[in-house]
Amino acid sequence: MITYRDGKMEMIVSKQDDTDSCVASIPLTTEEGATLATLLGAPQLVSQLRDQHREVTGINTRQLPLAPGSPYDGKTLGDTALRTRTAVSVVAVVRNGTVHPSPRPDFRLVGGDMLVTVGTPDGLSNAADVLESG
Repeated sequence: MITYRDGKMEMIVSKQDDTDSCVASIPLTTEEGATLATLLGAPQLVSQLRDQHREVTGINTRQLPLAPGSPYDGKTLGDTALRTRTAVSVVAVVRNGTVHPSPRPDFRLVGGDMLVTVGTPDGLSNAADVLESG
């Protein structure tokens, strides 16, 4: 994806065997660009964390979306009390394609954020419920 100085965005598709060769250029709106960046960025981060924790039994990594209108949309990470309530740690927040690593308790969440979390399977399931319903 290319972002120009004037704010215009394009997704460039290249040949598999020649990444310098442009096959297609697809214009994107700001929202489409942010969505694409989030879809591509968060899974990569989770995959890297999963690989790093593969040998540690009991540690799982999961992406938890914060839906617009969630009880925590506009609230701080500390307001969720995820660590206290579920023993889950938020290791990063992906917003509009930008990764915010190690967010502090005063980090303000926004609907559409993707929280990258680490914890037990039960804790991660409970954390998803907390983000969805409070």
